Amino acid sequence: MDIIKPTEPQIILPDDIDPRWDWSRPIPSPGRSAVDFEERVDFRRLHRYRTGRARQALANSSLGAILCFDNNNIRYLTSSVIGEWSRDKICRYTLFTGNSEPYLWDFGSAAAHHRLFAPWLEKEHCHAGMLGLRGSVSEKAGLFKRAAKQIADLLRHEGVADLPLGVDVVEPPMFFALQAEGLTVVDAQQVMLDAREIKSMDEIILLNTAASMVDGAYHLIAENLKPGVRENDMVALANKFLYEQGSDDVEAINAVSGERCSPHPHNFTDRMYRPGDQAFFDIIQSFMGYRTCYYRTLNVGLQTPGQVDAYKQAREWIDDAIALVKPGMTTDKIAAVWPKAEEFGFANEMEAFGLQFGHGLGMALHERPIISRLVSFDHPFELKEGMVFALETYCPAMDGSGAARIEEEVVVTADGCKVITLFPAQELFVANRY
Repeated sequence: MDIIKPTEPQIILPDDIDPRWDWSRPIPSPGRSAVDFEERVDFRRLHRYRTGRARQALANSSLGAILCFDNNNIRYLTSSVIGEWSRDKICRYTLFTGNSEPYLWDFGSAAAHHRLFAPWLEKEHCHAGMLGLRGSVSEKAGLFKRAAKQIADLLRHEGVADLPLGVDVVEPPMFFALQAEGLTVVDAQQVMLDAREIKSMDEIILLNTAASMVDGAYHLIAENLKPGVRENDMVALANKFLYEQGSDDVEAINAVSGERCSPHPHNFTDRMYRPGDQAFFDIIQSFMGYRTCYYRTLNVGLQTPGQVDAYKQAREWIDDAIALVKPGMTTDKIAAVWPKAEEFGFANEMEAFGLQFGHGLGMALHERPIISRLVSFDHPFELKEGMVFALETYCPAMDGSGAARIEEEVVVTADGCKVITLFPAQELFVANRY
């Protein structure tokens, strides 16, 4: 690989890492086309913000560079993506030293495509790369060794080879090949989470737009939720709608109903809905890489007193949590308003994990902060302006007739928070009421 020119440390420009928040107005949810008559998301500004945040996080760490194989981190650093099929292949990677723009190794012809259509990337930094495809190509083929040498040469060229190299996820042969080059390999995930925890207004608009798409999906579900329809039918319907609206990844849709509601199985089946069923859904999808996690509970045709009581309790727990959200609040205080695992039918907090829960949202489903009775009391985390996260609660019906699941996505503003998940959820929604 030819190295064109020496590198100098890059200056972090204040304008690049300015999040440009404006809490005096509603958070926009603009159309998804490019137009000349109003400002929407500025994707080049977004790229500068993300690389600026990463450069700042790297400078504040003990690392000399970060090497990322996780697709979310790759997209954050390079504003490049080649499709969801690549998410579990570990076939793409990017190197970021802070002294230059990111280097990107991509799958075959995608590298040539980037040189033509991604002018924000330096052409000489876009390379074809190929490693092991999770063991499908043997270490004996020499691809790991060759890639590790390229990376080590770049680190020496940029003057950071003597500092630790952070890696997020990696195939073991690549890890060993980097060590064989004399590199000290450590965890990069905390540095990337430092960068990603505060969202710019462009990111918040994308998250809000993603949520608006799920608003529409729930309206469609409410219109079609009736006896004779199955859980998988609703999943298919929502998938079709979301892809038509511009989703770039419907990661998962949970559809849980009737006797399947308690305990929560986190999946969907071909179970057919019956009159009086309680049904809850979680729609996890992304728009321009920014994800949703958005539960709603709806009843089929009618409701029972036990289902209504469960819903009211779940709503109370989530409202108590939302009321606490503001900059400076710590996650232990939010977790404390939720019930202990034993109080809603579980043996311990590990078994109940994810039911009374908060988690950061961005390019990944789980970013900072994580809020749970399992971890937050011993390791509290301070909320900051510009964080975006989901809060979710769960309450089984005492009469065994179902369970309520509610989730709201919130943006931490200067003096509180704004909820961006808008499908009605203050009271139990009965679809196609008899």
